[in-house]
Amino acid sequence: MTDKDPALQPEWVAPHRTALILIDMQVDFGGPDGRMAQRGADVKPAQAAVECAAALAAAARGAGVRVVFVRLLTQPGTETVIAREAKARHDKDEPDLCVQGTHGAEFIGPQPMTGEAVISKSHFSAFARTGLAEQLHALAVDTLVLAGLTTECCIASSAWDAFERDFHIFIASDACAAYEDGLHCEALRALRMSGAILATTAEFAQAWKKTI
Repeated sequence: MTDKDPALQPEWVAPHRTALILIDMQVDFGGPDGRMAQRGADVKPAQAAVECAAALAAAARGAGVRVVFVRLLTQPGTETVIAREAKARHDKDEPDLCVQGTHGAEFIGPQPMTGEAVISKSHFSAFARTGLAEQLHALAVDTLVLAGLTTECCIASSAWDAFERDFHIFIASDACAAYEDGLHCEALRALRMSGAILATTAEFAQAWKKTI
């Protein structure tokens, strides 16, 4: 496999077949007052990605591409036995992220507009127990552009899952981020080597502009 991406073709991400999936762009993951920042994570890359995601969402909406917002919501005390055991094994006594009803669970960057789907999840993948794949297939969507936080975790998990569910996968490389640049780059490299196509926000915007 080569590390060079093919030139993005407008027909590959044509609006009638494509959905932009914005994943976990929430205060706790990317906000300066969020839980990850409080834990000492460098959220500057996340904030830069959120800015790109706002431009990406605007370009998608302008071309008639479906925009889907995916968020993590947790409810302390309702986690599975597996989740509780995993947390105990790692000896982590940290507050939960994106607790339902808290400021930390709120979206940052682009906000859902009327008619746009908002999907809540409790696992890494946007498709785990959410019904999202079935909803998109019912709309004849077979192509996904992924953006959000974080690259090596929920973006990667969603991408791997979507491959298995028969979607073409594109990733907006500048509209996603990790707390360490090495993790971001290596996650993108691994996804590229498995068939994902990477492009920048500007490249997606240009491709969609040609479809209008």
